[in-house]
Amino acid sequence: QVQLVESGGGLVQPGGSLRLSCAASGTIFNINAMGWYRQAPGKQRELVASITSSGRPNTADFVKGRFTISRDNAKNAVYLQMNSLKPEDTAVYYCNALIQLRWTTQPQPYWGQGTQVTVSS
Repeated sequence: QVQLVESGGGLVQPGGSLRLSCAASGTIFNINAMGWYRQAPGKQRELVASITSSGRPNTADFVKGRFTISRDNAKNAVYLQMNSLKPEDTAVYYCNALIQLRWTTQPQPYWGQGTQVTVSS
């Protein structure tokens, strides 16, 4: 059973910072891309940032220059450093990973349970 467990969300004032963490656990052969999505009330889930297994990041334009994604392959973990937070960043943030359980299987997407980020004064 593979699980993605997120942590680090919370309430922060505009201009503040938060760091989200996500770690995958279980019997895992390989993890390909990992990423962060977010979903605000009444809106569709959107990609915030992703990172390949070799560490190449891809960041959405609306957070570029403020958010940084990174990963630690030894820990099966991905992180999202969020700086200069704005009220419009308020959303539930979800961790996503393409995980290969065995060398004979194709990578499948797994999701974390979500962590709430609220930016408000």
